Amino acid sequence: MKTKTHYRSLQLICVCIALLPSTTTPAGERTPNIVVLLSDDLGWKDIGCYDGPVKTPTLDRLASGGMRFTNFYSGAAVCSPSRAALLTGRTNVRASIYSWINDHDQRSHLPKAEVTIAEVLQRGGYATAHFGKWHLGLPSNKFPNKPTPAEHGFDYWFATGSNAQPSHHNPRNFIRNGKALGTLEGYACDLVVNEAISWLENRPDDDRPFFLNVWFHEPHAPLAAPDHLVGEYGEQSDLAAVYSATIANTDQAISRLVEKLHRIDKPENTLIIYSSDNGSYRADRVGILRGTKGSNYEGGIRVPGIFYWPSQVAAGTVEGEPAGLVDLLPTICGVTGIAPPPVHLDGADISPLLYSFHPPSGRVEEEERRRGEGKKRNTQPSPAATASDPPGGRVKENSNATFKRSQALFSYLPLSGPTVAIRDGRFNMVAYRDGRLPKDYAALAEIKTRIETLLREKGIFDDETRSFTFEKQLFEGFRDSEAERLRGRFIRLNQFHEAWIPGLKQSQFTRFELYDLKADPSQKTNIAVREPVIHAKMKAQLLKLAKSASDDAFDWSSVRPAPSREPTAHVHRFASDYRSPFDAFVYMNRIPIEVEALEDQAGLASRIESRLANQEGRVQIKLPPTMKRDAYEGFKLAAGIGTGSESCFTCHHLPALGHVHRDLSVPTLRNRTYTRKQLSKSLDSEAHKEVSIDGPTVDRMLAFLRTLSNMPDTEFRPLILNATVLDTTGDIE
Repeated sequence: MKTKTHYRSLQLICVCIALLPSTTTPAGERTPNIVVLLSDDLGWKDIGCYDGPVKTPTLDRLASGGMRFTNFYSGAAVCSPSRAALLTGRTNVRASIYSWINDHDQRSHLPKAEVTIAEVLQRGGYATAHFGKWHLGLPSNKFPNKPTPAEHGFDYWFATGSNAQPSHHNPRNFIRNGKALGTLEGYACDLVVNEAISWLENRPDDDRPFFLNVWFHEPHAPLAAPDHLVGEYGEQSDLAAVYSATIANTDQAISRLVEKLHRIDKPENTLIIYSSDNGSYRADRVGILRGTKGSNYEGGIRVPGIFYWPSQVAAGTVEGEPAGLVDLLPTICGVTGIAPPPVHLDGADISPLLYSFHPPSGRVEEEERRRGEGKKRNTQPSPAATASDPPGGRVKENSNATFKRSQALFSYLPLSGPTVAIRDGRFNMVAYRDGRLPKDYAALAEIKTRIETLLREKGIFDDETRSFTFEKQLFEGFRDSEAERLRGRFIRLNQFHEAWIPGLKQSQFTRFELYDLKADPSQKTNIAVREPVIHAKMKAQLLKLAKSASDDAFDWSSVRPAPSREPTAHVHRFASDYRSPFDAFVYMNRIPIEVEALEDQAGLASRIESRLANQEGRVQIKLPPTMKRDAYEGFKLAAGIGTGSESCFTCHHLPALGHVHRDLSVPTLRNRTYTRKQLSKSLDSEAHKEVSIDGPTVDRMLAFLRTLSNMPDTEFRPLILNATVLDTTGDIE
């Protein structure tokens, strides 16, 4: 009897055979270097060559010297799903990525079984490297076995798990090949390009072609850019100006990278691809399109698409034929001659569109043979193009290219509205998921009201939402620390939960809307009734694709959690020698007290804040009988929440609350007896010069310290059994 394991083994053998270097590349021809440049949350109408307001001379030169698509689509309407589609050539749900990934709460990651561009090229003889944002899953303390970029085909990686923290300026969460680097000085885009340039200069084998996957953080919030660039677009306090400046700063970084690429190899030996992971969150940066980031209307998924490859890809504009990030893997296979993996690909090889004017020298016969067209196209090589060349001819409605998709372009994001979208030629259809997700809508509404009230009471509502809606700002961030802390609760309550997957797999769809994007790019007029034949055809396509992707997707909720280390007969016991009211509080509220892999103390403090915000948002903070409100507030102060200064836990490391730092031993805070006067004197020392001290602060800290005294097990257990819930609906923040 053949088992599932047997079939899985055969599938892996087939994948390995298919990924061996192909023999279809013409003899003696050099395969190109591949460079993918990806912005984060950049809209269709942000950059200069797409009639946007930001000065982007580097990207404009790449566009004028290469092929620019006006109907180019992200892999999905938000981050992680889009990146999964880019790397695999498969829609995100088929690749088992349902939404953006939170490594601390979710098992989700890009599965090892998915074959990436890096793996295809690596096995085809390429050197591979990833630089910048990853957001496809990294190991965490709770889920330590998540794969890193190295396990997805990258020889070298320099990445952040998600966004640059605390902002684009001096980020502290970069990791190089598994090692956390701490705070780095500079702007994220420059750090990413500096690392890529360093890798190019020091790579071990200069003769191998290379694949650079360069994923920038800009212009995703939280924003930061050099003051002089912000000044070119407005006041330093204007978020729109800062947003634009982050894009301009990235363009300057790309300029340095392109210059380096052209110094180490001829421009005609490198294919550069530029795009964005989804549409902008700013409604003023999607042009006339409907919707923004997170929506499957055009504004959430249509993005720039530039292919620059001098003397190989003609300079021009593809105006009618849609393409997208999901096409990158099959297209890269097409231009390198490496066979694609033997799995269902939702993307298509769009190289015929790139070659539509001047087929690349030496590739024409092979392209004709591979496509079985039976006749030869023009074999005259195109003149060498440079980044300053004016745009060449135009491809309109794909009239000059022999290209046809086997299936429509397809976007499926379970949490989005609309949930699904397909694009077939000039027509687009969207549909909504029937029914609501099981979110805590009452808690979400309550937090929104608290944030709005807070901003209005402080008189900063208009400043915080300038050129934005309040709803949109909820997902992109506030400058006010209190509002931002509440926003963190809102985001966590609103995020995807893997327990929803079984229900999502059974989703039904409703509200099927049909649009003619050539006549109505703003999607104002639903023509479903007017065009019943097209409507019926596309609805059938949409339902078939949605079911196919959902059937292929892995159900993360089916993964059994690791066995607990705690004996079932003593559920209050945990892997710690400490038994104090504070430890009971930590256990009951599942507060993280140890750094994870690839994390520093600042990251731990951030997770503590996130957990407390989540518990408060659900009114679920549990306190043992001997731990009162003032002690809880003291713990938050120790964690740096609301203080504007460093966390106490930066030096007094949890759970012991003391450690050895270089030659200095930091005393433990446990089992210490302080009077109020002694504590005030201690906090007034040189070691605590950054701490803001007042009377209430000392009182709260003293109350917290008194919860750190150990007690016998016989007294510890009742602390948990007799816990009470703290009312967090009042004035405590």
